[in-house]
Amino acid sequence: MSNDTTPSVMPACVEPAVDVLKNINPMKILFSLRNDSTQLGTNIDNNTQVQTSKILNLSNKKLSDQNLRRIAYSLKSNTTLITLNLAGNNFGITGIKYLLIALQSNITLTTLDLQNNKIGDEGIQCLAEFLYDNTTLTTLNLGGNDIEDKGAYHLASAIQHNMTLKILNLQNNNIKDEGAEALAYALENNSILNTLSLGRNQINIDGIQHWANTIQNNITLIAFDIEGNGISDDGVQYLAYALESNIGLTTLNLGRNQITAEGIQFLANALETNKTLTSLNLGGNELGNNGIEILATALQYNNTLSTLYLGRNSVGIDGAQHLANLLNHNTKLVKLDLQSNEISDDGIQYLADALQNNITLKTLNLARNNIGDKGTYNLANALEHNNTLTHLHLALNLIADEGAQALATLLETNRILTVIDLAFNQISIHGIKQLASASQKHSTMTTLDLRYNQTDANNRAILNDTANVLML
Repeated sequence: MSNDTTPSVMPACVEPAVDVLKNINPMKILFSLRNDSTQLGTNIDNNTQVQTSKILNLSNKKLSDQNLRRIAYSLKSNTTLITLNLAGNNFGITGIKYLLIALQSNITLTTLDLQNNKIGDEGIQCLAEFLYDNTTLTTLNLGGNDIEDKGAYHLASAIQHNMTLKILNLQNNNIKDEGAEALAYALENNSILNTLSLGRNQINIDGIQHWANTIQNNITLIAFDIEGNGISDDGVQYLAYALESNIGLTTLNLGRNQITAEGIQFLANALETNKTLTSLNLGGNELGNNGIEILATALQYNNTLSTLYLGRNSVGIDGAQHLANLLNHNTKLVKLDLQSNEISDDGIQYLADALQNNITLKTLNLARNNIGDKGTYNLANALEHNNTLTHLHLALNLIADEGAQALATLLETNRILTVIDLAFNQISIHGIKQLASASQKHSTMTTLDLRYNQTDANNRAILNDTANVLML
């Protein structure tokens, strides 16, 4: 196909753009690219980079539609491009038309990042028509592009025909229930797409019901992100029922969806029988201690879930006790995120006792949990008997020198921990020196984050010279 030929799949979208690109003077484009390089701070000093690059990153360069027209002209000659990043610019439908004309004969591009532009539904229609016959693109990022139900409908139509796209990001748009329904139906007729993000849209119960019906029988989709919508407890009930029979989904993000203990009961029942889900994000919901009890009980004997996010769920001392019971029985959980809860020193005691015998957990995030020296001391003592935890996050707590001393003592004998995050605590230079000294003797430690504690510039300079694992 000639570079000047309009693709048959989308004449209405691109004919005007084709005419413009036909009439561009090559010397003018070279001059314009050099000017763009100066104004935008890019590395493009001529069009050779655009024409020959395999990976081209032009993100956050404030590229307008006209900037993109000049870049598109040079892209027409590129026969090696694999990854193109145009995220965070200012172009809209006109710019996307120029880009699609440039890419119409491309047979190498696999990753296209267009997030945070102004493409809108009309531009998405052109892109969808491009996707009908495209046979190379596997990853497409369209987050933050003012896409509404109409745009989602066009994408859904393309997905039913496209045979290569595997990863699609539509987060942070304005897709509602009708758009969600169209996309759900499309996946019933698609056996290629395996990762879809619809986070931070406006999908409510009706939309999620359609998705539940799709998930129930779909065996291709492995990762589904529906964070920050309006699912609520009723929507979770639909999803839970689907999970009982689904055999493909491994990663599910339900964060920030107003889910309470009532909704988590439905999900807990599903997790007792589900055999494929390995990662579950429930952060930013309203589980409370009661919801945590329900979930922890269900997961005690679950043999598949390895990553669990429970941050920002009002988990207190009682919730910590229920999670400790989980850690005493579960033999699969590898990562547990409890950041931004209300566990405190008393709750840490329960978790510390459980960690003495747990043999699977590798990462524990306890950032922002009102943990002080007492809780840190108990945690450090428990970890003297633990041989699996490698990452411990304690940032944004109330830890001072006594807690730092307890961790320093732990590091003298522990050879398992590789990362400790203590940023934004209350550790003085005395406590930091103790930790720095201990970390030097710790052969496996890679990161000890002590930023934003009680140090000044001179102390940071001295410590940086003596402890290469420190972040100060």
